[in-house]
Amino acid sequence: MVAQLTKQQYTIDEYLELESQAEVRHEYIDGEILEMAGGTTNHNLVTGNIYIALRLALKGKNYPVFIENVRLWISSAKMFTYPDVMVIAENPEYYGENKTTVTNPIIIIEVLSNSTRDYDLGRKFEYYRSLNSLQEYILIDPEKPLVMSYNRNNNQQWSLTILESIDDKLNLNSVPVELILKDTYDGIL
Repeated sequence: MVAQLTKQQYTIDEYLELESQAEVRHEYIDGEILEMAGGTTNHNLVTGNIYIALRLALKGKNYPVFIENVRLWISSAKMFTYPDVMVIAENPEYYGENKTTVTNPIIIIEVLSNSTRDYDLGRKFEYYRSLNSLQEYILIDPEKPLVMSYNRNNNQQWSLTILESIDDKLNLNSVPVELILKDTYDGIL
């Protein structure tokens, strides 16, 4: 998230219409439209590496994996956003009539950037936690081995695992996948 489009309040329908014609992605939070930050090459490599690892590990299983351009609707926050990677159990539940916006991820992965780090760790995680479907929230630093994995223990408690070695492996709890940090940082370190 970088800059607010204007100070004007927009309806959801106005946002969706503007977004369908936009050249860059925007978040929508309760009437405000905010331009999303662009990514670095490291951000792109990490996101791609994670997506490939998940797609290969979940091939033939009913866990669709989506990347960057699939929008997420969070009704409690009246928010549309674009997580870097999402995993859904079984079938996506869509907002509206088209297949551009999902509502039921079990895993959300965000690759950090300097401009979004505090937001991803704070307010955005607050919004994500309101999703009943969400079981894991994973944050990855694209510059150095650092993965923070939050896991829902029950509706109110989350546990945190921090990995900081390139030799570490992250066992996901909600899908049968082990993410290897060496593969995550392939092409970077």
